[in-house]
Amino acid sequence: MAATNGESKSFHTEALIIGGGMGGVYGLHRLRQEGYQVKVVEAGSYFGGVWHWNRYPGARVDSECPLYQLNIPEVWKGWTWSERFPGHEELRKYYKYCDEVLDLSKDTIFNTIIEGVEWKDGQWKCNVRNGGVITCKYLMLCTGSSYKKHFPDFPNLDKFKGQLVHSATYPDGGIDVKGKKVAVVGNGATGVQVVQELGKQDCNLTVFIRTPNTAFPMVQRKMTAEEQDCLKQFYKLILEGGRHTRSGFPNNVWKEGWYDLTPEQRLQRMDEGWKLGGFSFFLSTPREFLVDKEVNAAFYDFWKEKVRARVSDPEKREIIAPYKQEHYFGTKRPSLEQDYYEVLDRPNVKLVNLKKTPIEGFTETGIKTDVLHEFDVVILCTGYDSMTGSLMDLYIKDKDGKLLQEKWQKGVETHLGLMIHKMPNMFMVYSPQAPTGESNRSPSFVITPANSPKALSNGPPVVESQIEWIIKAMSKMRKEGIEELDAEDESAKKWRQAIQDLNNKTLYPLENSWYMGANIPGKVREQLNYIGGVDMYNKEIHEALDDWAGFQLTKGQAVSVK
Repeated sequence: MAATNGESKSFHTEALIIGGGMGGVYGLHRLRQEGYQVKVVEAGSYFGGVWHWNRYPGARVDSECPLYQLNIPEVWKGWTWSERFPGHEELRKYYKYCDEVLDLSKDTIFNTIIEGVEWKDGQWKCNVRNGGVITCKYLMLCTGSSYKKHFPDFPNLDKFKGQLVHSATYPDGGIDVKGKKVAVVGNGATGVQVVQELGKQDCNLTVFIRTPNTAFPMVQRKMTAEEQDCLKQFYKLILEGGRHTRSGFPNNVWKEGWYDLTPEQRLQRMDEGWKLGGFSFFLSTPREFLVDKEVNAAFYDFWKEKVRARVSDPEKREIIAPYKQEHYFGTKRPSLEQDYYEVLDRPNVKLVNLKKTPIEGFTETGIKTDVLHEFDVVILCTGYDSMTGSLMDLYIKDKDGKLLQEKWQKGVETHLGLMIHKMPNMFMVYSPQAPTGESNRSPSFVITPANSPKALSNGPPVVESQIEWIIKAMSKMRKEGIEELDAEDESAKKWRQAIQDLNNKTLYPLENSWYMGANIPGKVREQLNYIGGVDMYNKEIHEALDDWAGFQLTKGQAVSVK
């Protein structure tokens, strides 16, 4: 059944997965194990999801290994990582190895875009862009949080005659920047990684910065096969352990809060987290920085002093790490860096402060702010319509023929971040209102130092937890003779409100970020993530599954509503 082109395809399958990234791989593997007939359709030419598409200089994951991998013993027993934070080339090799070990391609159709999904005659009808219709009883959307590229509405962007590229479509063979004038627009994780690499090359690089990226030291290192082989005796415990932590990372967590510590102890905790690298500075330090402005300022001051010491140019230093805090620390997603600040300090790298001189538009030769900056190459590291964009692109209609765009016109509504009202038997993975980029609880959730909201979540434990829930739900449906499983409207509204209520107890609403959908003009400004922890999320979704709380069940006709 596997195919590698966009030829016409029409068939029926019991379960269909849209997306061949981490969710698609794990979903296909587990559904086959449970005896379901299942197929995957993937827009790209191979597995990998975001790692199939992202090939820009320096692209690498910022969740560390061995935690960033699927808990599939058949795979991890024979796989060895080369470094703590693998790059995009190695991640594509990992997906190829998954395919080889699990024989995934035989049930996957690549180069296939679904464009138009509707519920009809008790099943999902999925229209293939270049012809064909795929029908299924169960539909699993593994379309990811970062697929639909965002192009800011810069005036005259189409007039630029140089090379213009979005980071998500960076040429596989790279771009020759030698001797050229290059611009990077966008200062998120991608912008940090691109600048880190290009700034060392023989080019004149201009970086347009609106908001300083509060990046942490990655502390990258090589990993030997010997150390990993020794550690594999604990892999099952480590990888499963991620599901039972707030962040999905089994980091050490201290019970003491900020106000339980002396000033010397606070500094010690922050310094220890900083030196460990990765996101330990967030995960193994007092957590009140997301709810307490005073603590937040202290975290910023610590970060600021660390970064300013690495930048010699005083003008650049004030743009990169301003002495006066400009936004609440951690409310915009931090990135990991290796030598980003040293690269920005290089003489061939110029910084443009967009808060002082915003982009007015493009010309044939470059970018106009208060002056004209001429370029040969412009790289847009402007991110994605995160969380919801890839779902909207499917043009999904519910039982009443209403598009998802219309259903979510006033805000996202899901039940448990897994299902949408009047879209029966359709499940979402790594989805909005789940701990996809973060984590939430109920409206009565009381914030304490031990359970303050998390700013980050490791992807694999979330993906695995949701897929395991979906499989249990499907098996429970089989056992109980349920033909249709649907989310109640009222339950979806309550889930949304719970997320926003907790969000309003934090500092997140005080800043604009993709967490809040604020990076896309016209998008509803709301918390898009469940911010109460991976562990609490697992508890809530499985408790709901025990008695179908919040779901409507249909056996030819509705038999119970809970």
